[in-house]
Amino acid sequence: MGPQPLEDLVTALARLPGIGRKTAQRLALYVLKSPAQEAQALAEAIRGARENIGNCTRCFNLTERGQELCHVCRDPNRDQAVICVVEEASDALALERSDLLRGTYHVLGGALSPLDGIGPADLRIDELIERVRRDAVREVILAHNASAEGEATAEYIHQRLAGQTTVTRLARGLPAGSDLDLADRTTLTHALQGRTTFQ
Repeated sequence: MGPQPLEDLVTALARLPGIGRKTAQRLALYVLKSPAQEAQALAEAIRGARENIGNCTRCFNLTERGQELCHVCRDPNRDQAVICVVEEASDALALERSDLLRGTYHVLGGALSPLDGIGPADLRIDELIERVRRDAVREVILAHNASAEGEATAEYIHQRLAGQTTVTRLARGLPAGSDLDLADRTTLTHALQGRTTFQ
């Protein structure tokens, strides 16, 4: 235990995903040791992000407030007829870092999870269906997490889009350098289903 303001900071940092109490404490102590202007800059960056980032009105990716469309939707070099569907904006950011997708995104805002009370109406699935109809989309790429919820969401969207456009999904399988005996059943299933012939 330390001074209450330190405890409050550690508690706040520990609420962040992937940050345990020890890491939160280390970060809090770093902030206390850093120059005042550095700590102030961090606080201002957090405040600025909260106040100045919103969602794209077309794909629901992150965008600056005042910008109706995100940088991807505004880019004239992007193929607007290809939509990559992701669960969260963080997934779109990861795909953007790869620099492999030249289409656009659609951020659902989560995945179907009946046990948690998340149904189709709680996600941006209807908006996706409308985009496909309105914009003559030729391909929808489903890029969901390899979880039961992700699989259920992908299957639901596939059924909703049947006959309207081509629906594909990211290939799944064994990561490079992994051992077969360490793979779980779902990974092995996807690896066998997605097998290809030698070239």
